Amino acid sequence: MFFNNKLPVLMVLLTLYDQGRTEKIIGGHVAEPHSRPYMVFIRRHLANNEESFCDGFLLNEDFVMTAAHCQANNYTIYLGVDNTKSLKNDEIQDRTVEKAFPHENYDKNAYIDDIMLLKLSSRAVVNNFVKPVALASQDDVTLPKSCIVSGWGQTRPDGVISDKLMEMNVTLIENSDCTKLKLYCSNGKARPGKGDSGGPLVCGQNTAYGVVAFMSQSPDGHSMVAYTKIPCYVDWITSTMKKALSKNVKFDNILLY
Repeated sequence: MFFNNKLPVLMVLLTLYDQGRTEKIIGGHVAEPHSRPYMVFIRRHLANNEESFCDGFLLNEDFVMTAAHCQANNYTIYLGVDNTKSLKNDEIQDRTVEKAFPHENYDKNAYIDDIMLLKLSSRAVVNNFVKPVALASQDDVTLPKSCIVSGWGQTRPDGVISDKLMEMNVTLIENSDCTKLKLYCSNGKARPGKGDSGGPLVCGQNTAYGVVAFMSQSPDGHSMVAYTKIPCYVDWITSTMKKALSKNVKFDNILLY
C-alpha cells in the first residue's frame, strides 16, 4: 500500500470477533467512568450465529457513526456503557438498528471511504450518561492536536474483552499519502488495537475528527493507524441523515464546530 516508503505492508482491520481476539488498546489506561458519554458499544450479528464487536459514537438521538468495515446482518447498540460485563442496568440504553448506511464508495480491498452511519430503530435518550459528540467541520483543514482514542479491547489472548473503557493519547503525523486518501494517521507505541474499529478520534475541545479504520504494518514491524477523516465527509453525513429522516421524522442538526 502506501506507508513506509511503499514497502509491502499488512493491512489489519481492527474489528473484534468473539473468539481469537489478540489485542487491546496499546499503551492506554482505564477511562474515568462515563467520561466519554458519546461512546457506543456495538454487537455485530453475523452469519451462522457468529458475533463480533465494534465501537461507535453518538451523533444525535437518531444516528451512530462507525466504520464501514463493521457491517453486519444486524446490530445491537449499547449506549451509556461503562462496564461491558453489565449491559443490563438503568444507565444503559440498548437499541437495534433500523438501517445501516455505509459510504457508497467504500472499498473493502482498498480501505477507502471507511465510514458508516447507523440509524437507530428508536431514539436515544440524552442524559448524563448518553450524550452526542460534536463533529469537526469541513473547514477544519489543519492537523488536529491533543487527540484521544477510546474503546473496548481485550485484556488477554484468550478473547476476553476489557470490561472497562480504555483510552489513550495519540499524536497525528503529517503524511501526504494519508491526506490523499482522506485519512489521518498516527504511529507510536500508544495505538488502537483490534476491537477499536469505528471508535472516534477526539481532539481539542471534545470534537470528533476521525473514525478508527485500520492499522498498517510493515515487514520491519513498524505500525501506523489510519482514521477516516471526518471533515472530508461532512456533506455526506448531513445529506445521508436528511434523506434517512425526511419521510416522517424531523431532522435534528448534528453539532459541528
